[in-house]
Amino acid sequence: MRSQHPRDTGPLAALSPAESARLMAVIREAALSRGRLPLPARPVIGASWDRMLRLGLDPDRGRAPRPLGLDELELRRRQTRLAEVLPTLHNGLLEAAEAAGHIMIIADAEGRILWLDGHRGVRRQADGIALVEGSHWAEDVAGTSGIGTALAVKSPVRVHSAEHFVSAFHTWSCAAAPVHDPRDGRLLGVIDVSGPAGTAHPTVLSLVTATARWAEGELRLAHSRDLEGLRAVAAPLLARIRGKAVVVDHHGWIAGVTGVTPGERRLLLPKAPYEGPVWLPALGACAVEPLPGGHLLRVLDGEPAEGGGTAGWGDLLLDVRHPHRWTLTFSGPSGAWTHELSARQAEVLLLLAAHPEGRTAAQLAEDLFGDPTRTVTVRAAMSRLRGRIGAVLAHRPYRIADSVRIDVASPDHPAELLPFSSAPAIARLRRPSL
Repeated sequence: MRSQHPRDTGPLAALSPAESARLMAVIREAALSRGRLPLPARPVIGASWDRMLRLGLDPDRGRAPRPLGLDELELRRRQTRLAEVLPTLHNGLLEAAEAAGHIMIIADAEGRILWLDGHRGVRRQADGIALVEGSHWAEDVAGTSGIGTALAVKSPVRVHSAEHFVSAFHTWSCAAAPVHDPRDGRLLGVIDVSGPAGTAHPTVLSLVTATARWAEGELRLAHSRDLEGLRAVAAPLLARIRGKAVVVDHHGWIAGVTGVTPGERRLLLPKAPYEGPVWLPALGACAVEPLPGGHLLRVLDGEPAEGGGTAGWGDLLLDVRHPHRWTLTFSGPSGAWTHELSARQAEVLLLLAAHPEGRTAAQLAEDLFGDPTRTVTVRAAMSRLRGRIGAVLAHRPYRIADSVRIDVASPDHPAELLPFSSAPAIARLRRPSL
């Protein structure tokens, strides 16, 4: 289960909304002028301000991109899985938001507002700051805000009054929490409760966070029902197969096996099915047959993959150009797959790419934490990572497998490399000339 903690701690949490708003205005002005702060902003807010200053965002107005047209808005509403949990979100938040004189907002992973409902008077006020359905509230557009910052850090966030980077939003307070797809961990969007700063209460963040987890639970149950349906279809097929085979849904979750015991409940799959064999980290070369709601994977023991060569050969691309999203893509003779990485996985793979000779657990502990004794933490992280990407990683020492070549797509500016990482070795990679 995903564990997330609301980011709403610090000295300001003990103040009244009016007191904290006045103090935050002073802190913000000092931060914008790069002066001495009378009190540090909360880390999540200070880090967001720094991002906005680097972007050169207008602190008075932000940006005002074109809102979505009605057709595009409806298309996004139909395509998102958030639509499946709209009743849950409304039951969990809408009544409370209206009673408090606030509004409830549901935005997609790009920060586009898909649905907005709540107190009628506050909705009229929201029109004045373009807080409307179809508008864009990602950080690089609207600055520090509940919607944009929760998307950026992928954690629940409360942004109160002058904590907003854009001064036009200082009369508002908002609390937002991300919602992830439990099938693949993909960020679906955020839910947010916003309203006048003078009537805001800090506990709204806990309510929003609990509702987001409730929605993820509903999505998890729906996925379980889909897997049960796939098992019913797959069972008679697997009973007739002599050899090794695995049935998975379109996201790689295992619904049935015969002749093989995968070490994980989910397999990494190519982005699309292929007519010929595909190479999977956990199984090797496999023939793929379509099933309703998934695929039947027949393991080709020792047979070469399509295109010649061994099934394990290929190229890796570690993409760490984006400050909040990192991916690993494998390309081989039979196709390709992409895995979205956690921050820790991105750190580890970047370090292994920088050290093709490999790193011991103690060396990685020193690299990541500045403490070579934290080998248990490293081994646990490496075990999880090898469970996800399998044969592309070797161990003793930990390294990229000899049969795989890795390239790294890095940001244009070294200082922007994994900006949230505090690992000493990553800090050194940001200063390549030192």
